[in-house]
Amino acid sequence: MNGILCVNKPEDFTSFDVIAKLRGILRMKKLGHSGTLDPMATGVLPVFAGNATKACDIMPDDTKSYRAGFRLGQTSDTQDITGNILTSSDKAVSHEDIAGVIPSFTGKIMQLPPMYSAVQVNGQRLYDLARKGIEVERTPRPAEIYSLTIVSYDSVRREGVLDISCGKGTYVRTIINDIGEKLGCGGIMTSLVRTSACGFSLKECYTLDEIQKAADEGRAEELFVPVDRVFSGMKALRLNEAQTRMYRCGVKLDLARLNNISPDIKEYTVYANDGAFIGTASADHEAGLLRIGKNLG
Repeated sequence: MNGILCVNKPEDFTSFDVIAKLRGILRMKKLGHSGTLDPMATGVLPVFAGNATKACDIMPDDTKSYRAGFRLGQTSDTQDITGNILTSSDKAVSHEDIAGVIPSFTGKIMQLPPMYSAVQVNGQRLYDLARKGIEVERTPRPAEIYSLTIVSYDSVRREGVLDISCGKGTYVRTIINDIGEKLGCGGIMTSLVRTSACGFSLKECYTLDEIQKAADEGRAEELFVPVDRVFSGMKALRLNEAQTRMYRCGVKLDLARLNNISPDIKEYTVYANDGAFIGTASADHEAGLLRIGKNLG
């Protein structure tokens, strides 16, 4: 099996737990995922199978969307409800107060990675250090928040829901933590659902039970989406038989001998002479060469 299987990740599963479960269900080892989700999170987890695993790190659309529950008036060591509560505050916060600070958390921002994260410092994962009670100095990292919307907010309970659209590597719980800090009361994330990733939506996802049922009925392959769907926004090149052999061997191709090359377009999807999607490539117009991007075929 080759392609992308969109999984609705269950709560209390790590992303690796999902991969391990699917290896048993699908009886195949060559699986990978795009975009780790915390155990408490649910939602869209694209899983790549077979040759498609080579595409995990080259997704042209790295936008992710989330629906996150939050509570103001508390902080925790994990920045969410699963951690140890560190501080509490009785400060009243209105809907207008939150709306007033939202603009400072949209666009290109800098985030300090939380201690409970997979970021490495001096070769060690931050969460490994955090579990030992060690806190180390971290460097803020750039993040991009495309939109941040208050879906609902109860000012009595100081609990609400945010819709967030952001780029790769953004920590949603850190956004909530930082909003709480700016409001002077603290904030923690209480729930998280990833509603879209890599161009896939939640309605396109299958639960592990649904995948198990399909596998038991011998139709698991029907649930997979061709990997070239995620590259559908790129211009396509169709190679002839000789060019296909050269591409698969990693040989740069002469742009002058290729059809459908545009002088103002650099990135392409590449299809073999038999119509099979085999990877990506970039046009070096100055050198007159098509350079292999990712060979998936």
